[in-house]
Amino acid sequence: MTAPSTAAPPQLTVSQRFFFDAAHTLNRTIETEGSRRIHGHTYHAEVALRGPLDPATGMVVDLGYLRQRLEGVRDQLDHHLLDDVPGLPPPTLENLCLFIARALADMQPSPVRVRVWREALGDSCTLDL
Repeated sequence: MTAPSTAAPPQLTVSQRFFFDAAHTLNRTIETEGSRRIHGHTYHAEVALRGPLDPATGMVVDLGYLRQRLEGVRDQLDHHLLDDVPGLPPPTLENLCLFIARALADMQPSPVRVRVWREALGDSCTLDL
């Protein structure tokens, strides 16, 4: 007779990406061309969720549901002046990560990582939760 397994179920990480185009201003510590005037970027974001495999569905989370939730976040950001988005502090990459994480905090499983980047500039920020 074999002893029952006490090993924790494997944890899997799934992620989904989206992008949005938006404008903003920044109050910077250094003056650069364009920092104080309104300017825009294409932002990319990726949200990762980690959890056990649900044996009934074969999924950690339904990616269609995650996509739907991300579309709601995207709608708040896409083609907006980020300075005016309710609940978003100064629109830095760091604050965008926090804004996205807060918008999805009620999900199960909850996000474990949010990354926001601007491909054209090579800038990025990752929030590990």
